[in-house]
Amino acid sequence: MEINEIANNSHNDLSAQLIKNMLSNKSETVTDNANQASFDALYNSLTTMVEETDSLSDAADVAEINYALGYSDNTHDLAIAQQKADIALQYTVAVRDRFIEAYNTIMQMQI
Repeated sequence: MEINEIANNSHNDLSAQLIKNMLSNKSETVTDNANQASFDALYNSLTTMVEETDSLSDAADVAEINYALGYSDNTHDLAIAQQKADIALQYTVAVRDRFIEAYNTIMQMQI
């Protein structure tokens, strides 16, 4: 009887260990997927912000060229385009600086 009980207990322990491993692997996979989704969302947001900044800068350049060539005599539109480009660039640089600061903080953490 003792041998059967030992065999059953070790079998139950092995089964419990396998279930724990499967659950921990599943939770790691879920965590990895969530981390990947978070990274993708952040990456897409940053890419969109940079593209928008670039398009505002291009629009300001076009407004400057049009004013310089005499196609437009409205300095108000030129100033607005330049201010939009400047504010977008300042915001993008501020976000970049915060991102670099967060990265450096994470790199300095001791595990």
